[in-house]
Order: sequence, then C-alpha cells, then structure tokens
Amino acid sequence: MTRSCWLAYAQLLRLPNVFTAFADIALGVMVFEALAADTERSWLAWAGLFVASGSLYLAGMVWNDIFDRHEDARTRPQRPLPSRRVSTRAAILLGSGLLIAGIAAAWGVAAGEGLSLEVGFEHPGWIATFLAMLIMLYDGVWKATWIGPWLMGGCRFGNVLLGVSLIPGDALPWVWRLHLAAVVGLYIVGVTWLARREEGRSEPGQLRVAAALIVGALLLALTLRARLPEQSGSVLFPYLLAAFGVYLGDALVTAIRQPQPPIVQAAVTRCLRGLILLDAVLAVAFVGLPGLILLFLLLPAVWLGKWVYAT
Repeated sequence: MTRSCWLAYAQLLRLPNVFTAFADIALGVMVFEALAADTERSWLAWAGLFVASGSLYLAGMVWNDIFDRHEDARTRPQRPLPSRRVSTRAAILLGSGLLIAGIAAAWGVAAGEGLSLEVGFEHPGWIATFLAMLIMLYDGVWKATWIGPWLMGGCRFGNVLLGVSLIPGDALPWVWRLHLAAVVGLYIVGVTWLARREEGRSEPGQLRVAAALIVGALLLALTLRARLPEQSGSVLFPYLLAAFGVYLGDALVTAIRQPQPPIVQAAVTRCLRGLILLDAVLAVAFVGLPGLILLFLLLPAVWLGKWVYAT
C-alpha cells in the first residue's frame, strides 16, 4: 500500500481523533485506580476496552463519510470517497468490520471478566451494542436534524460508561457514573453544535448556543467533585477546570466574532483535542495530579493532525 493510500485511509478514519476516544477509557482506568484498586481486573480487559472504544469510534468516522459521500462530492470533493482514493465498497467493508470488532471486543471483555448480563451500566457488551446503535442512528438518520448533536453527545456518554464499566457498582454508584458521563456527553453536544456549519459561514447565534452548552458541561463537571469523598483528587481540580475554560473560551469568542470557516474549524479542532484535556482534568478530581498523565494522548493526536484533518 502506497503512502498516498495510507493517507487516504487515515483521513477517512480521522485518525488523530481516535485518541480522544482512548482518553475516555483512560479516564475509566484512573477512576478505577482511585475507587476500586482492590478489585481484580486483568490488563487484557482494559486493553479490550481500548480496542472496543477505538474500533467503534473509527467505525463512526467511516460510516459518516459513507452516508455523506454524495454531499461531499459537491462540497468537499477532495475527501477520500468522492475523490475515489478509497472506494465505497472498501469503506463499507472497513466500517462494518470496525463496528463488529468493537462490539465483539466489548463482549469478549465481559466474558473474560465473568460479568453478569444483568449488571446494566457495568456490562461493556451491552454498552458497546447500544453505542453502535447510536453511531448508526447519528450517521445514517438524524445527523442533519436538531437531534443529531444530542445523539453525538449520547455516543460520548456511552463511551465514558464503557470506560468505567469494569468498576463495581459499590465502588462507583450509578449516579456518579451517569454524572461523569453526562459531563463529557454535554461537552460533545456543544462541540457538535459548533461544527454543524463549519464548511460555510456559521450563524453567531448557533455558535453562542454551542458555547453555552460547553460552559454548561464545565459547570456540571464542577459539581461532580461534591459527590466524591473529601480525600479524593486534588484541590487544584477547580482551578484546572477554570484554566481549561479559558483555553476554550479564547477560540470560541473569536469564532463567534468572526464566524468564517477557517476560524470556526480551528475552534472545533481545539475543542476536539480539548476532550483529552477535559478527561485529564476530570481524572484529577479522582486521583489527583497523576491524572494529568492523560495529556500524553495529545502528542500522537497533534502529530498526526499535521497530515490528517480532524473535522
């Protein structure tokens, strides 16, 4: 396979963004270490969750371009499918294979850890199956409607639940795990609103709604700390969260004032990579400053982003 062919597939997969999916699972690892380190989980189980999450995310990227290929032929002819650098048949096979691999990996984790089918939020197989359904509903049915951003947020909500699925219910009550997943899910609803018209001139009102949703996610994250035991995490958590808000705010304010495609796309890219930052800050709420280890996931994302677009 030639270098140009590899690049085409990397663009189809939006490869730099897969590290944001890995960050959700890494957040789960951190929460596990903080609350349930005495529970036995094999490293193969965690590896399986990374495979499941990454496969499902990449499948979503591929199916997104499959369903959008006719519109992309008019508005973005340089993309892999309309430019015929990747055939539609190959994309369908790749997207289907990744979807099946993601679901199978999650069910394999559940079987390997002997998890009961009745545990609900703690069963990676059920979560991955539900997540795959949301991905296809978003890509193939409701992406262009007002429901679309909420479905995308639901996908991230499910990915965080997948990351914490190996934590027993007595260590991480369902209210806590739903709260944690809701922070990331609401954040992605805002980012999806931000990106809805990134190829053309965006409406300032739409961008303000997106910014408000992102701010709402950060406020929701701030209240998460109140649920945790006093000895958990670091006192720096709210300050790091505020710094993260300032980092995003600069790009968001600029996009609202100048809603041209390059500026909005730059804000979207910052917010997408910012998901790794958000997961790292959330990890600090549980394990303290070691949670910032998640920031290393930015390195391959930024490096790959030099050659592969993220939006």
